[in-house]
Amino acid sequence: MLETSVRLLALLALLQSRPEWSGAQLADRLGVTTRTVRNDMERLRLLGYHVHSAPGTGGGYRLGAGAQLPPLLLDDEETVAVALGLRTAASGTVAGIEEPSVRALAKLERMLPSRLRHRVNALQSATVSVARGRPAVDAATLTAIAAAVRDHESLRLDYLDREGEATTRVVEPHRLVHTGRLWYLVAWDARRSDWRTFRVDRLRLRTPNGPRFTPREPPEGDVGAYLMRGVGSAAWRIQARVRLHVPVETAVERIPAEAGLLEPLDEHSCVLVTGGDRLHDLASFLGSLDLDFTVLAPDELAHHLRRLAARYTTAAGGSQPPANGNRDRPAGD
Repeated sequence: MLETSVRLLALLALLQSRPEWSGAQLADRLGVTTRTVRNDMERLRLLGYHVHSAPGTGGGYRLGAGAQLPPLLLDDEETVAVALGLRTAASGTVAGIEEPSVRALAKLERMLPSRLRHRVNALQSATVSVARGRPAVDAATLTAIAAAVRDHESLRLDYLDREGEATTRVVEPHRLVHTGRLWYLVAWDARRSDWRTFRVDRLRLRTPNGPRFTPREPPEGDVGAYLMRGVGSAAWRIQARVRLHVPVETAVERIPAEAGLLEPLDEHSCVLVTGGDRLHDLASFLGSLDLDFTVLAPDELAHHLRRLAARYTTAAGGSQPPANGNRDRPAGD
């Protein structure tokens, strides 16, 4: 039989591993009697854990949420996942949680056995983040918006669009959407009587919230597709439509969801609706896909690609580019 302190830790780990256990199941796992299990449950309650119990054949024990956070017992895989998540949060796109994440990570790493510390460090050193330069979003703003979505409360906000124009809006928040690069709020704009998308890093909430509202059906039946369909006008200065010469199923595997919206065209091709802030960045992204494509719009993108093709041909030892090759730059490059 395990010593009491060790048994309590084992019992706590079992309670945290699934929603409910019967007394007989726990007794069998721990190699004790059901009476010992009942006594151990009382010890856990004295330590601050909220353990709920129900009598009878269908009853059992369940670990509930308490007023204070008691120590958690994690297995190796869970510990590695939490450590990596904290490291990611420490340099993520949500402002205000970086410093608490660093503090929590420091506490966790002090407790890690060497085998887990080596695993976490190996995974971290093998991972490269390209999140630098992404607009930070205040964690309190995200929390406030999420609460308004949950409670069906209108929001009053000041919004700065990509042209730098400031407006005051009254909206019915529907969903927060994270594309992997930016946070968006999809909401019904009461004054414009239409759905709108707002970059969260460009808005400032006013207090208090507005009146409660009755939720509407999501736009186009799918808020994610609606966002990606309209994200060109919401986030990108240059919008583009590109025909990819592969089936849409192939494109889905190669292109991240935040890059744009994919539309099936036929069994051999599809259309990517995407965009960027500079022609050169957009051309580089399309080239990185390693897929054959045809630019449908805008003409400036096709022109930019022809200039790049001439430049690359010269770099590879081909013919010389036009004399004005470095001066003929379309707007947006």
